[in-house]
Amino acid sequence: MKTPELTTLCYLIKDGKYLMMHRVKKENDVNKDKYIGVGGHFEYGESPDECLLREVKEETGLTLLDYKARGIVTFVYGEDVVEYMHLYTSDKFEGEMTDCDEGELVWIPVKDVFDLPIWEGDKLFFKRLEESEEFFSLKLVYDLNDRLVKSEIH
Repeated sequence: MKTPELTTLCYLIKDGKYLMMHRVKKENDVNKDKYIGVGGHFEYGESPDECLLREVKEETGLTLLDYKARGIVTFVYGEDVVEYMHLYTSDKFEGEMTDCDEGELVWIPVKDVFDLPIWEGDKLFFKRLEESEEFFSLKLVYDLNDRLVKSEIH
């Protein structure tokens, strides 16, 4: 039995825009050519908050000064990938943005996010982020053609 992946995902917010990563730099990438937030995999023994702070700093050069846990997303892709993603937002950070070796960092107006190549299920959590401050749980099940075949939100 495979072990699920544990990750963080953060959307930094500034001037009505989300900081997103256009995943164009890695060859074998389940997110290839899509726009996603910043974050990544837990290191052994890390808490979700520790992973968040480390990954945001590594991928953007920015240091989060404050952040909010917004939800847990269970991402299922085919038979082999199960990921429990801790979703955060932050509008307080400092530092100089640096280049990322996983993709291109771009500030995207919140109103334009739905027009980007993003995962279909991401539209569900973006909608929830806009409509509610409450913590939520979302399960997204995809087939290997990137089609959302099931979603549940609580």
